[in-house]
Amino acid sequence: MTSVSPPAPLAGPVFVRLLARVAGAGARAGDGPPLAATLAQWIDWPRAVTLSGALDERLDAPADGPRFDAAEDAVCLQLRAQLREAIANDPLLAIVGADAARAGDVADFAPLRSCYLAHQRAMLTATGRLRGRLRDMLAARPPLARVGEVDAAMEQVLAPREHALLAGVPDLLAAHFERMREAAPAPPASAPGPAPHAWLDRFRLDMRELLLAEFDLRFSPVDALLAALRTPDPSP
Repeated sequence: MTSVSPPAPLAGPVFVRLLARVAGAGARAGDGPPLAATLAQWIDWPRAVTLSGALDERLDAPADGPRFDAAEDAVCLQLRAQLREAIANDPLLAIVGADAARAGDVADFAPLRSCYLAHQRAMLTATGRLRGRLRDMLAARPPLARVGEVDAAMEQVLAPREHALLAGVPDLLAAHFERMREAAPAPPASAPGPAPHAWLDRFRLDMRELLLAEFDLRFSPVDALLAALRTPDPSP
């Protein structure tokens, strides 16, 4: 099997810190109840039973399905790279700098909201498809089959709340956009000074960093499944 780069570290703390910055001075990354208390709110008893079943149930015989090999690994890595590159190179998120011709190309947040939502949909579609396919490959390998079962249960338990929370990110960005626009200094009458659209460049950078952090967060389950599949089966 070809050598691969190790998966990126879990980006949850990075994503939370960026969200706190975008949300304004009143929000801090450490605010809120402890993780255990939060999970207790997310996982009610029917979901806890589902998760417990995935951990304890007797697995069926290995299923026939796609086999993981170097080619499959390369396809996953390529899709991940393409999606990340699409965010990094999105023209709406490009820094204008001294390009006065583009100073007013974003009059309000609407096109940026559409941009963020489009990238979220692409991430959701790709990770959902990849997780399903990788779980099928795990099911064909008895030592690793339970990993796929637990991942499926975790997705069922946590995905609804996760999707609802991530859907609110564009609203936080919209408020951040308005605060930055209102706080931007008026363009100087004659003396040289900051470009009138400098705040917009800073906002684009914030939005791009947040999208990339969300990307790493959404892909962390895929990275975990890939890490399991890359692990050689134990010798009998």
